[in-house]
Amino acid sequence: MSLTDRLKRLGPGLVTGAADDDPSGIATYSQAGAQFGTGLMWTMTLAYPLMVAVQLASARVGRVTGDGLARGLKQVMPRWLVIALIALLFVANTINIGADLAAMGEASALVVGGGSHVFTIGFALLSLILQMYVPYHRYSSWLKWLTLVLLAYVALLLIVKVDWVAAAHGMVIPSITGRGAVTTIVAIFGTTISPYLFFWQAAQEVEELDQVEEREPLTEKRAQADDALRRIRWDTLAGMAVSNIVALAIILGTATTLHAAGKTDIQSASDAAQALKPLAGSLAFITFSLGIIGTGLLAVPVLAGSSGYAVCEIGGWRASLEHKPRRAIIFYSVIALGMALGVAIDWSPINPMKALFWSAVINGVAAVPIMVGLMLVVSRRDIMKEFVAPPSLRFFGWLATLVMGVAAIAMIALPD
Repeated sequence: MSLTDRLKRLGPGLVTGAADDDPSGIATYSQAGAQFGTGLMWTMTLAYPLMVAVQLASARVGRVTGDGLARGLKQVMPRWLVIALIALLFVANTINIGADLAAMGEASALVVGGGSHVFTIGFALLSLILQMYVPYHRYSSWLKWLTLVLLAYVALLLIVKVDWVAAAHGMVIPSITGRGAVTTIVAIFGTTISPYLFFWQAAQEVEELDQVEEREPLTEKRAQADDALRRIRWDTLAGMAVSNIVALAIILGTATTLHAAGKTDIQSASDAAQALKPLAGSLAFITFSLGIIGTGLLAVPVLAGSSGYAVCEIGGWRASLEHKPRRAIIFYSVIALGMALGVAIDWSPINPMKALFWSAVINGVAAVPIMVGLMLVVSRRDIMKEFVAPPSLRFFGWLATLVMGVAAIAMIALPD
């Protein structure tokens, strides 16, 4: 298969991986680099096989069953628990949306001037209108092209002077120095292995089924399995690789500049971007700022959409970005509510970068029970039929769940 054909097969996995590097991720990775230099880069080396396993499992659920993840969870967990987890997902996503929108508004004000609140409202309205009135088959294509904005952070490494020996050491030698480092590690895993990504990728596999008339859930059409599972594997491996490369670039870029200059406390988007300006020049400042805007435009619809999918899957309501608003009223209402509450957060006294960082920590804790449910779903033959997850996928999926659980407990239990 040619490279062009392989690129054409990229879809839900690529968009999911790129959305992983939203302003929440940028904030978390920036704080990790600024506070600890290259010392926590090893977390991304560890995270890659774990996030691949979890996202492969999520995609497998959608493609095999033709249903989203929330419907699968209802089959292995008490309904009240699933509802509680979806409610927690909505709350975490809404906080994330608000912080992302605020960061985008602040970054825009830095680049072009003006009030950040105006930009924030504008981005929220733009994202909402696109989700409501652009059909999925076209919107998903736009999201794929938008992933190119992530190259800005890789380009940042060409602007600053990098100690590649220190970078290589940081990627393979674990280093943990106190409670602050543990909290940051949980935040890194929380923004890298995040619940909204599970629901989104499963839902997108379901959306993809509707785009080609011949496609059916694999439980109904076994002949499509080999090609479909190969495509999912390639798509997810590539998408998570993009996510991790960009995360490493952000950690390394801020370690090389901010940490090296002693600027270890990142309080806001303007702090991060403006701190780079005198150290790495205007080009680095603009690159960092535009990266926040571009990744926000990619991630905000993923955050809001994953809430809509999850809520509607629990209630049995129609949920699809391909439908017009009048055909999926509840779905778009959940999206609109999340966006509206997100904008309201922008007017609160909550610091955007701190909100982004702590929403990642919350996600790191909330992900554990959802991951337990996900692994139970992909291991159940009565749900997945002959397409239960293979042993290697189950191993890394449960390992990811264990790592997330241990990290969350350590953050809570470790004394000051």
